[in-house]
Amino acid sequence: MSSTIKVEKTCQHCGKKFITQKTTTKCCSHRCASAAYKQRARNAKVEAVIQKENEQKPFNPIVTQKEFLSVKETCQLIGASRWTIYRLIDAGSLKASKLGSRTIIPRTEINNLFK
Repeated sequence: MSSTIKVEKTCQHCGKKFITQKTTTKCCSHRCASAAYKQRARNAKVEAVIQKENEQKPFNPIVTQKEFLSVKETCQLIGASRWTIYRLIDAGSLKASKLGSRTIIPRTEINNLFK
């Protein structure tokens, strides 16, 4: 059986008025429905990225008490990327030592960097 009901609606994507036989129809055509779906998918991805940025790892308070810091801890402390820290070490602006394969940076050098 087909419905004889006629419902006038406004397309959620383009805003054009159209007549439908279903109460659940939201778009006037397949083209508008596809475009609306793509827009919803795009918005969901943007929201996911924004949410991920807001969920950044909390600052480790132990970092502020250590005498020697790793490169990762130095990044957290001064808010720079790992590669920036390595560039500062290579340029001689930041003195660091190697302990095996691990690079450690004295806190005094970090403080001297900003003086």
